[in-house]
Amino acid sequence: MPTILSPIESEFATVEEAEAYDRWLRAEMEAALREADAPNVVFVPHDEVMADMEALIREAALRIAARRS
Repeated sequence: MPTILSPIESEFATVEEAEAYDRWLRAEMEAALREADAPNVVFVPHDEVMADMEALIREAALRIAARRS
């Protein structure tokens, strides 16, 4: 029996639909990357990207504050 999801929590009606979509999307993305023939593609973990962006935002905020003083 499928596990029903709340429309507030998910755009999918069931967990099974969400998992099937996730599998399909990952397969499509992997195929696109293989077809792109891009040997220089680098995958950076989400946490690393977020840490880098937070550092950039902090640096920009400090520069703006320094200009205002």
